[in-house]
Amino acid sequence: MNAHSYHSGRLNLPFVGISTFGKRPYVGDWTQIDADIAVLGAPFDFGTQYRAGARFGPRAVREASTLFSFGHAGAYDHEDDCTYLGGEVQMVDIGDADIVHTDTTTSHANIKAGVNAILDAGALPVVIGGDHSVNIPCIDAFEGRGDIHILQIDAHLDFVDERHGVRNGHGNPMRRAAEKPYVTGLTQVGIRNVSSTAKEGYDAARAMGSDILSVRQMRALGPQGVIDRIPKGARVYVTIDIDGFCPSIAPGTGTPSHGGFLYYEVLEMLQALAGRHEVVGVDLVEVAPDYDHSGSTAILAAQVLLNFLGFIFHARTEGDGG
Repeated sequence: MNAHSYHSGRLNLPFVGISTFGKRPYVGDWTQIDADIAVLGAPFDFGTQYRAGARFGPRAVREASTLFSFGHAGAYDHEDDCTYLGGEVQMVDIGDADIVHTDTTTSHANIKAGVNAILDAGALPVVIGGDHSVNIPCIDAFEGRGDIHILQIDAHLDFVDERHGVRNGHGNPMRRAAEKPYVTGLTQVGIRNVSSTAKEGYDAARAMGSDILSVRQMRALGPQGVIDRIPKGARVYVTIDIDGFCPSIAPGTGTPSHGGFLYYEVLEMLQALAGRHEVVGVDLVEVAPDYDHSGSTAILAAQVLLNFLGFIFHARTEGDGG
């Protein structure tokens, strides 16, 4: 009998117990990961250029995720007439990569080691940041594992090559990704207004295979229209910067940018993606809870991740004829 089921006599309400992601089992030994999904925290924010605080993102998102942990029978969606993340999907939380203060190289190497452990175990890596530089070691871990396409949901292009010697900050990850021979293209959605990337960065991004869409361009295309632009058959890694959302619903971030997405716009893109492509990895970054005393940003992050994971594994089941 599952010790966390209602039948065990324990109600296990969201505010009770230890805040693993979704209150799923904790696996501290990374050689013993046996699951469909493994969640890794990457509490690193030394790559920020303005407001720090995303180092507390993994802790906040995990705590918020307990809101969606009522039992383990999955979550029924009446619109889709479907139960998501039921007992057939095994998810574990493997804790955080070790971060060495002020040491980007070592900290990133430790994040990469965590993602490698998840991939070696055959599980889907879900990494919670941290600033957007944590995407760099995540993508590094995919070397030798086949080609991938990256879907980025973000206010900022993050395509700076080098600025004052910095090549691995939160303005660089998509440039570092595009340089990889196994990254075959990028779809960058939500990019808007005055950018942290100069025109040269946009020119370089397009030359290196990027499809760049603003919020308004995405709305004109519609969620399905955006996903239809991703090459058919591509294996897709998804990186979600919480500042891709409008700060009216996601104020808890270091670099807020007005004019962003609302919840269902992103959710419908992710649902369309899961139905059309194999999703090979996910990171969600830049949640900085100290700038949001209501906690709504962390709740948004947890809700987006759990819904997206539900879509991914429902699509896999359907694809298997289940």
